[in-house]
Amino acid sequence: MRSLTRRPLLAVMMMLVLGLAAVAAGGCGSDDNTSSSSDTASGESMSSTSEGVEVGGAMMTPNRDIVANASDASNVTTLVALVTQADLVETLQGKGPFTVFAPDNDAFAALPKETTDSLMKDENKKQLATILTYHVVPGEYDAAKITEIANEGGTLTTVEGGKLTPELDGDKVVIKDESGGTVTVTQADITSSNGVTHIVDGVLMPKS
Repeated sequence: MRSLTRRPLLAVMMMLVLGLAAVAAGGCGSDDNTSSSSDTASGESMSSTSEGVEVGGAMMTPNRDIVANASDASNVTTLVALVTQADLVETLQGKGPFTVFAPDNDAFAALPKETTDSLMKDENKKQLATILTYHVVPGEYDAAKITEIANEGGTLTTVEGGKLTPELDGDKVVIKDESGGTVTVTQADITSSNGVTHIVDGVLMPKS
């Protein structure tokens, strides 16, 4: 009788032990899921911070080249049209890296209309390419590097071969061209797969 009584009791105790083990295992599984969810959330957060920045109503992302990004932005459509006209699309889609000072639409609108119209003519394609490549610097210069160059009194050599001089005006970065004109960086550090773009409020002119 004792052995018969002991067996059911042992069976009950084993069931309780197995039940507690299952609960514990379930609890461990829950911790793992929480950790996984936390990691995923962290990854999503990191992804969202590296997705890019909004320019002209479109998201500029670091996995696309300079031209692909610019083509989606509504505030640099004139620049994109001029780059296409000058046959520079393939160049700016190259490996780079490049730093582009990109005049917005208002910058080109401030020029005499006949100037822009003239630059769009096939016979002036070389002149247009000269002006546009004056806005491009080999290498990748973010706002911090440009500020450092400005503080040191240095210059940037463009693809066209001319010089640009970064200067500081309070907390703003100003770029001075060889013709004595200046433009202000209105949006900095737009990262693409082959370089960085800074939106500026004027058109830079090389030495004539």
